[in-house]
Amino acid sequence: MTAACAPCLRRSMLIAHLAPRIAGLLDRARTRVAGLLALPEPQLLAAAAGDRAEQILEALERVDLDAERERFAGLGILALCRHAPAYPPLLLELDDPPAVLFALGHVEALHALREEPAVAIVGTRNPSGYGTEVAFALGRGLGAAGVPVVSGLARGIDGTAHRGCLQAGGLPVAVLACGPDVVYPRRHHVLHRDVVGAGLVLSELPPGTTPFRWSFPARNRIMAGLARMTVVVEAADPSGSLITVDFARDLGRSVAAVPGPVTAKVARGPNGLLRDGAVPITAPEDVLDELYGVGRRRAADAPATTSAPEPDDERLRVVLEAAERVASVAAIAEQTRLTPAEARAALGRLEAEGHLVRRDLGGWQRAL
Repeated sequence: MTAACAPCLRRSMLIAHLAPRIAGLLDRARTRVAGLLALPEPQLLAAAAGDRAEQILEALERVDLDAERERFAGLGILALCRHAPAYPPLLLELDDPPAVLFALGHVEALHALREEPAVAIVGTRNPSGYGTEVAFALGRGLGAAGVPVVSGLARGIDGTAHRGCLQAGGLPVAVLACGPDVVYPRRHHVLHRDVVGAGLVLSELPPGTTPFRWSFPARNRIMAGLARMTVVVEAADPSGSLITVDFARDLGRSVAAVPGPVTAKVARGPNGLLRDGAVPITAPEDVLDELYGVGRRRAADAPATTSAPEPDDERLRVVLEAAERVASVAAIAEQTRLTPAEARAALGRLEAEGHLVRRDLGGWQRAL
């Protein structure tokens, strides 16, 4: 592995310095983030910093790049620039490939991103039970087949796809809109830890950087850039998932979608994509056929259990069992002899850790 060279690392630090100003610029000008991030340094400074460009440059000059490299290493983070042999080659097809990728986790997984076609699974943060089930099954099936599963570690479809991949012992690759060491959303601290333990967390923003509105669509272009195929499970129209699709189409990559009920708002995005010619996906085998050819690869035998592992905390186990029997917080509290506040807190934790998902018509169901 080659560490980030000085010019690329400087570029990355410049983006981090300009991050708050980029947010304001994009809000005012409705500029597409990819076009802005592709600008050479003088034009980027002029556009985002204006009359403070000189001041920002002076601050940048005071940054000790060697000290920054040591800081990254101390955090267990690899800073990999686009000149390094291990840099994912598909990302170089972007008009504005990240100058540096900050990687946390198993950096050997970068080799898998070169050797295997990765799949991005994206969708709404508020999926239906159907969407949750499909996202988990896709992540699990692709993970079992050895296909890297790329997503954004967001609530809903993203996190569910990664949980499925993890259960199958696959390779999850999470791309963040913040530094790789920053857990966002906070409720995904366990999932973030598990992805780091089994795969990779990637970002173009240096460690410690908090997310901005513009960094989410910027993150989406990296997801699309890493993947040979982008699969949309459930998404409104418009939505961030469809931004990822736009980047995938710009790159000439395959776009696929899971059909949904025509009356469901979260099905408008994928159903619209299918109307426009996207590949229909009903099972992991559909994705594998598209990537490798019909029948040429199948998912390996997955673990015998189809349910998420039991929570460690006895109180959580009791609440989980009650939530499968009754639908209201009050009824769960009564059955478990907890206060409503305690039951509500336990339910929130069970959702955050991937043990429960909400039903469309109320109540909860155990995650697959």
